[in-house]
Amino acid sequence: MIFAYDKRQMPQTLMNLPETLVRKLEELSRQHAELEEQLNDAEVLTDHRRVRDLSIRKASIADVVEGYRQFRAMYKECVELRAVIAAGEDAEFAAMARAELPVIEGRAGETIERVKSALVNADDLAVGSVILELRAGTGGDEAALWARDLLDVYSRYAAKKGWSFEVMELTPETSAGGIRSVVVNVRGEGVWTELAFEAGVHSVKRVPATEAAGRIHTSTATVATLPEPEEVQVKIDWAKDVTEDVTTSQGPGGQNVNKVATAVKLVHKPTGIEVRMQESKSQQQNRDKARRLLMARVYELERRKLHDERSQKRNAQIGSGERSEKIRTYRYKDGIVADERLPGEYPLRDVLSGDLGAMFGDLIEQQTSRRLAEL
Repeated sequence: MIFAYDKRQMPQTLMNLPETLVRKLEELSRQHAELEEQLNDAEVLTDHRRVRDLSIRKASIADVVEGYRQFRAMYKECVELRAVIAAGEDAEFAAMARAELPVIEGRAGETIERVKSALVNADDLAVGSVILELRAGTGGDEAALWARDLLDVYSRYAAKKGWSFEVMELTPETSAGGIRSVVVNVRGEGVWTELAFEAGVHSVKRVPATEAAGRIHTSTATVATLPEPEEVQVKIDWAKDVTEDVTTSQGPGGQNVNKVATAVKLVHKPTGIEVRMQESKSQQQNRDKARRLLMARVYELERRKLHDERSQKRNAQIGSGERSEKIRTYRYKDGIVADERLPGEYPLRDVLSGDLGAMFGDLIEQQTSRRLAEL
């Protein structure tokens, strides 16, 4: 039964609490209780991956649910205080209630604002696994070196956060020591909340090691971020919807690097999405990784379709909006990093060492403000 919220029992500052918001909060409260129950199930506790996923989902809504429960308690207290004031049977008691009421109402208002802020980011926090795809862009060998440097930045940040960092597929650029492309799986609490901001073009302005005249060149690398869905979120009929080809792995020059057929190529017929995986010497491992990547790309396609439909009904794109243009410039001469979405600048040395927390914090704050404006 939904919480019986009566706007007449609250002050004007809380009169605009939409019923849809109350229903959403009630649903999250129910989900939190169910997750708690599952995490106490002996059978679930034997599956470490499921425990981790359920724990991340529970943690993603914990602040929302706890805050909402506090709000409900304050709301109940407000109702009781108003009843005492209306009865007027005990003048001293009624005077105390009149003095206490605005204090409780103020706390309730502050609490529900915190709940709303946590709510608009709860879906992002629930995603505990992300697939990053980095590709060298314009700039030849220097772009390949830049893609390698970006990979190192993310690896360092993941280590600082305690996230797992698994290279699923890497294509090197052997002539300069850089990389042409790489696919990485990053797992841990908050990975999508932060790494979703990395999607787009990363531009670097610096003097390449091969530049004899000391001229500054501009090179780019592109980053795609895909939330890795659970299998229940993406329905793929692997027998009917997907074609699979198994071949020998190919090196940068086209030569066979493995005489055994271990490379796996998957094509999702309904969407045309194609995935090839050859990093492992095991065919089964390549198949598993290819399926995970395919699921992520199909999920992202459907997520974008839904987002585009919603975006047509509002003026500004928020949340999971398009980030395909240049998002950030790394200026080596000036020692700064400038993000196109933020007014400030950040020390290049800190960013390259994997200290992305300050920039991500500013991006999250900006995004939260925009999402709150849409409630």
